[in-house]
Amino acid sequence: MSSNLSFSFLENQCLYIPLHYQLLQLSTAISLVDAAPGALHLLYGPFHLQSETLSPTSTPFRQGFQKTQFAVLGLLLIHVCEESASTSQGSLLYSRAFWVSESIIAWNVHVGNGSCYLLASKTAALSLTSDGILGEDVKVKLEEDKHGLPENVREKFPHIKDYRAFNVPPDLDAKPLLKCQLAVATFNSDGRCSDATGLQLPGILDDLFSYNGPLGALYSKQSVSLTFGRLRLSTLRIEKCYANDPYARGLSSDGRRTLLVNLDSDNIKPEGWDKLVDEKPDILSFSDISIYELHIRDFSASDQAVHPEFRGGYLAFTLQDSAGAIHLKKLSNAGITHVHLLPAFQFAGVDDEKENWKSVDPEVLEKFPSDSDEQQALITAIQNDDGYNWGYNPVLWGVPKGSYASNANGCIGCWLRSLNRFGLRVVLDVVYNHLHGSGPIDDNSVLDKIVPGYYLRRNADGFIEHSTCVNNTASEHFMVERLIVDDLLHWAVDYKVDGFRFDLMGHIMRRTMVKAKDALCSLTKERDGVDGSSIYIYGEGWDFGEVANNGRGINASQFNIHGTGIGSFNDRIRDAILGGSPFGHPLQQGFVTGLLLQNMLAESKDHIQVGMAANLRDFVLTNCEGKEVKGSEVLTYGGTPVAYTLCPTETINYVSAHDNETLFDIVSLKTPMEISVEERCRINHLATSIVALAQGIPFFHSGDEILRSKSLDRDSYNSGDWFNRLDFTYSSNNWGVGLPPKEKNEKSWPLFKPRLADPSFKPQRSHIIAAVENFSNLLRIRYSSPLFRLRTANAIQERVRFHNTGPSLVPGVIVMSIEDGHEGVPGLSQLDPIYSYIVVIVNACPTEVSFASPSLQARTLQLHPEQVMSNDEIVTRSTYNASAGCFTVPPRTTSVFVEPRGV
Repeated sequence: MSSNLSFSFLENQCLYIPLHYQLLQLSTAISLVDAAPGALHLLYGPFHLQSETLSPTSTPFRQGFQKTQFAVLGLLLIHVCEESASTSQGSLLYSRAFWVSESIIAWNVHVGNGSCYLLASKTAALSLTSDGILGEDVKVKLEEDKHGLPENVREKFPHIKDYRAFNVPPDLDAKPLLKCQLAVATFNSDGRCSDATGLQLPGILDDLFSYNGPLGALYSKQSVSLTFGRLRLSTLRIEKCYANDPYARGLSSDGRRTLLVNLDSDNIKPEGWDKLVDEKPDILSFSDISIYELHIRDFSASDQAVHPEFRGGYLAFTLQDSAGAIHLKKLSNAGITHVHLLPAFQFAGVDDEKENWKSVDPEVLEKFPSDSDEQQALITAIQNDDGYNWGYNPVLWGVPKGSYASNANGCIGCWLRSLNRFGLRVVLDVVYNHLHGSGPIDDNSVLDKIVPGYYLRRNADGFIEHSTCVNNTASEHFMVERLIVDDLLHWAVDYKVDGFRFDLMGHIMRRTMVKAKDALCSLTKERDGVDGSSIYIYGEGWDFGEVANNGRGINASQFNIHGTGIGSFNDRIRDAILGGSPFGHPLQQGFVTGLLLQNMLAESKDHIQVGMAANLRDFVLTNCEGKEVKGSEVLTYGGTPVAYTLCPTETINYVSAHDNETLFDIVSLKTPMEISVEERCRINHLATSIVALAQGIPFFHSGDEILRSKSLDRDSYNSGDWFNRLDFTYSSNNWGVGLPPKEKNEKSWPLFKPRLADPSFKPQRSHIIAAVENFSNLLRIRYSSPLFRLRTANAIQERVRFHNTGPSLVPGVIVMSIEDGHEGVPGLSQLDPIYSYIVVIVNACPTEVSFASPSLQARTLQLHPEQVMSNDEIVTRSTYNASAGCFTVPPRTTSVFVEPRGV
């Protein structure tokens, strides 16, 4: 047996190669190198094998690889039986050809004077040897089409647009072949096999099996009918798989069984459920939205006012007098309209049975120093067995997560109504870009068991793409797109959800997003019990991986989504305000965190001003050089345009989210160590004020308003309650609870230790209470005038102006005015019955500043009533001199001046 070994390092992942392997335990050290897709992987696990044949479907094979296991377990090498897998003439381990339509196979191969054949084996017996390919039941000759792939195929599969086209005989019945092991092979003129590979099948599956009929369980008074859109496809071996129904609406604990649940049954619906649409808080325009992002467990896990059985779960939202409930009602009264909940569907990473959870005694953790690594060591030791995970590990999209429920085998949903009664609408975080499991064996694999190779996006070699994390889905395929749209309609109709936030939206096709938006918008109160026109959708429009630059079709990236009314997160304003990016140096400063470099400060200011004008690509402003430019002509440090939207509701302005450090932690890290905690609190508020008073939709991470800390953890997805603790009693902000977990933070520990060890960094209860009040004031200011929530790009261009621009600007100061019309005066229409003119001044400087402008002279401006009455004595010192048009603003302060009508 020959062996040609190659190794690949890929944490926590494993390649499913449809062969048997012989494992030999070796004591010699092996160096690892990155290998091409399809390379074999080292394995780890609590096992010791001598010479034993191991199937890749066995448990040890599936466990993956972790570099920390080397010293204890030794190394295992995989020897491939190459005679049955590959030769120098090709490989059946790869699927480098594409059956793109019923009549065409695409393959990047040169046939010349030779010939090309499609081969099929009903028993998965195809093998490639030095003598050629053996084991076929069917062998069909393919003819090359010299015209290449037709335009519709090139458009659907842009990553293979230059492949050669081979015509399938028109009389061939393809359907039975799709249940076989398939390959294509080329042969020289002397009949010897020159190349061979497997086939990727999504194209022909879409051609032959696209289906618009009912799926899942359908209920009538007499019976339940089950419709499953399942195909049996070869995975190069005969497999028997067990999977839940992807259209399941109920699951037993941990998804062991699909439950038949009729969500339309009166026995399941809470009282008055069908009339909930009439209880929803009013939303006149998406421009009126403001979003508060919250993790279900964080909301109540540490709330002592919540019954222990309810803490961290759905039912905590049904309580009216908990600290969290009182806080949410306070935010709702101030202006927050939507609560965005992190994933609530069935995800992996948390056992649904609470009695299986492990935990660390908080009293033990509290004894360690604030800069100790002991806390994180104890937390990470049980992090995969506790009750905490953000939930971005999708297993089934259409069923609520059982671990949050009081009964993991029951029906869930009435708690959503409670949030509506707080005056809040509900956004669900949906993760359609990837799935946690794949392959025929993984307990968390569903879609890849049902139609192998279809639902998950593959690379040119036929292996699953992992750019989003793991197991990227392929919304460019018909039934994947349909499942996404159907799932959204299910949550909207059956659970009365008011909006959806799309994780890594850029990995979904633009067409899919538009279909989803249109489908949701078509829902009506009369027919569906839902007003679809009030459902807002937004997401992360990042453009990377295999979809970058429309590599798999026109994707829903920032620069493609404009014109749809779908929102996308504006990382430009975040990075300009705070400095750097999540991928840059942690100490790189921004506009509010102390940036002193004149040119960079001025450019950051331009980026922020564009963001405050809703990131509109056609908004015209004067830049730091004194030139009139459009938002799309202001460039990021990477050279891409800052602005990309066509209307204000297409931008989500934010400075922090669940990803990366909290706002307070970023401020504490980037600002000079010698400044006081009071100054850091002001900077936290300053950053929030820019988002709160900008045009577009403001987005706030839960805890921004209470100076929330995760002890500098940059990725707390699995860091447990200890690092993610939210205290709505305002007693602590969770700063200094130990060095954050090693996995994502260890390189920065030397920066973190002196900050965490310094007691002066930690805010007191008085600081937290002041922060809540200041945040509420900002929201009340935003909702005091429709001028902060303009609905069209034209209205923003006509009414919003930035002063203090050009080369003679006062550094570190943004001055924005918003003008309203006057009754009976030609020009602007009148929108605000109370204020005719508003000026917002952001002073990021550590000193008081004065700014004078002739265009702002002789107005009857006065400090906003909310700030006049504020408990923040510093902001009350802001002044305006009408004769000089001069404003004086205290250090690190945002002041709002208004011109009341009739004064």
